[in-house]
Amino acid sequence: MADVLIVDYEMGNLRSVQKALQAVGADARITQDADEVRRADRLVLPGVGAFGDAMAALGRRGLDAAVRDFLATGRPFLGICLGLQLLFDVGLEDGEYPGLGVLPGRCVALPGDLHGPDGRRLKVPHMGWNGLEVVRRSPLLEGLDDGCQVYFVHSYVVEPEDPGVVSTRTDYGVAFTSSVWRDNVVATQFHPEKSQRVGLRMLGNFINL
Repeated sequence: MADVLIVDYEMGNLRSVQKALQAVGADARITQDADEVRRADRLVLPGVGAFGDAMAALGRRGLDAAVRDFLATGRPFLGICLGLQLLFDVGLEDGEYPGLGVLPGRCVALPGDLHGPDGRRLKVPHMGWNGLEVVRRSPLLEGLDDGCQVYFVHSYVVEPEDPGVVSTRTDYGVAFTSSVWRDNVVATQFHPEKSQRVGLRMLGNFINL
């Protein structure tokens, strides 16, 4: 059974992530302990909320340094939603805040004036099902088709400096990066734990890395 540690910095629905991982056969535990994070076999950084508050919460527990130390080991890492955004250099949400600096780039707000193909005004936050356009097929996408549907809840998106890290894009009035992949790091703007069959396949792929 694959061992997975979920980082708890009090910024997300951790139980739903844990239950989804358990459903695909993982021994998934939740922790706030930085030393446990460093020793993990596989690590998941989920999250919902504000970029600056999240970095402050990670910093108070020493989890920011622990996540960086884990990433340097080359063991499998999955970031979800805010957990994707925090990997980048800076977040521009109610100010400017430094991120984990794992990937070059920034996190910015979705434009406020978005329209669908039919001209209909699109709401922000972006909430609901959208398809993935595969740019680079990460290990997370094994066995899944281009265009598969996943579930989003977000108002901010990442702008990677290196286009080579982009794994999928999604169109919501504007094309944005919906997942990234570099070496041992995969991260999604969408929520695999809320994406039913497709999401469970992704989580199964992750625990088999």
